[in-house]
Amino acid sequence: MAAAARSFGPEREAEPAKEARVVGSELVDTYTVYIIQVTDGSHEWTVKHRYSDFHDLHEKLVAERKIDKSLLPPKKIIGKNSRSLVEKREKDLEVYLQTLLATFPDVAPRVLAHFLHFHFYEINGITAALAEELFEKGEQLLGAGEVFAIRPLQLYAVTEQLQQGKPTCASGDAKTDLGHILDFTCRLKYLKVSGTEGPFGTSNIQEQLLPFDLSIFKSLHQVEISHCDAKCIRGLVASKPTLATMSVRFSATSMKEVLVPEASEFDEWEPAGAALEGTVTAIIPMWQALTALDLSHNSISEIDESVKLIPKIEFLDLSHNGVLVVDNLQHLYNLVHLDLSYNKLSFLEGVHTKLGNIKTLNLAGNLLGSLSGLHKLYSLVNLDLSDNRIEQMEEVRSIGSLPCLEHVALLNNPLSIIPDYRTKVLAQFGERASEVCLDNTVTTEKELDTVEVLKAIQKAKEVKSKLSNPEKKVSEDSRLSAAPCVRPSSSPPTVAPTSASLPQPILSNQGILGDE
Repeated sequence: MAAAARSFGPEREAEPAKEARVVGSELVDTYTVYIIQVTDGSHEWTVKHRYSDFHDLHEKLVAERKIDKSLLPPKKIIGKNSRSLVEKREKDLEVYLQTLLATFPDVAPRVLAHFLHFHFYEINGITAALAEELFEKGEQLLGAGEVFAIRPLQLYAVTEQLQQGKPTCASGDAKTDLGHILDFTCRLKYLKVSGTEGPFGTSNIQEQLLPFDLSIFKSLHQVEISHCDAKCIRGLVASKPTLATMSVRFSATSMKEVLVPEASEFDEWEPAGAALEGTVTAIIPMWQALTALDLSHNSISEIDESVKLIPKIEFLDLSHNGVLVVDNLQHLYNLVHLDLSYNKLSFLEGVHTKLGNIKTLNLAGNLLGSLSGLHKLYSLVNLDLSDNRIEQMEEVRSIGSLPCLEHVALLNNPLSIIPDYRTKVLAQFGERASEVCLDNTVTTEKELDTVEVLKAIQKAKEVKSKLSNPEKKVSEDSRLSAAPCVRPSSSPPTVAPTSASLPQPILSNQGILGDE
């Protein structure tokens, strides 16, 4: 059975006694390995040791803690792997371990803790091991400015340890003092929290369901979280004044879970300056420093109003979700890079009212058959429409007049199998055909010559059409001569902005979102 996640709260039950049972054995080469099941509350894990490991442990405990030397069952030379001896030894070794745990009920000696893998799975053992690591390497890690990786189980252990209200150095070893962790975390700038999809190690612990508090991190500039339940994360608000880049992947079912974590238990909420409805009144502050947000590979179905809390966002990645409609992005005045690839978008009507200043737009892998709605994105430089359902060449005309567009991807659409697909697409851009890079391939001189031929043919068709309808031509000429020439206020800019490519997700060794 999966381990149940312990919740945050002021009231805490007494810690159950730890148990260690020898549940079996197996023959490996010429020796027997004993299988030990350790239980700590709802958490269980398995450890394997041969008899010589028990003997080494016992020698150290006799020397360091003066335990009874006769406590460990004796060695056997002859018939040591016989079934009868192994079964008896299983029982004796279980009694031995249970006696040790009863002798040291609060904090196990270091050698015993390592023997039973407390440093991997048990709260005190985990925090002691982390504290010792940071005591030795903390300053070096901070000085190097690298991303520090930590597991949800480690953060859970630190959170639980802090809530227990016990001395920060229960073992008496100064290296394992919890203060080393707190000193390190309050100065850390780059953090990565990665969980596991299933049980962790040999345990039944489901890391992705464990609650933890990030309020011990006071100076984060970048955080990357993956395979953690966003509803179980608290305290990220402590880093709002400094956090510039955030990635939360494989963790959330809504944007609100990430951007309004401290109010996720309420159905109704209002952004900064308004009261949070419910039994508790709270003010939800803005993410004033956040400029890059990666929420890809989640289960987000809508772009909700929580985006109002990230007014300075420039890079937003919502790829590989289930978004149906482009909505609420009109609040992001600084947004220039948007990735909505591999969602469930089927139409784009009115999208220009939501994405007025966008430069890079990735819409690959959606359900788009029409490009209506893109024709007024006058700042657009890079556009990826690959892996959609675009069939008609006429749809490309919607983007052919965009003055700044330089890179277009249309591969794996039905129209991409049309004969002379490239030249027919490029012809939609008229005089700018030479400036457009289609499907990451630079336009060749031969293609441009073909485009000129296609344009000449099209022009001839238009002249012929006018000559065959002289009355319509006269009527149009009269109308055009009578109409004043007024440049609309929403006319496109004449100078193309600098091209920029969509940023990649956070790199754990770089700490930067947005490799150009």
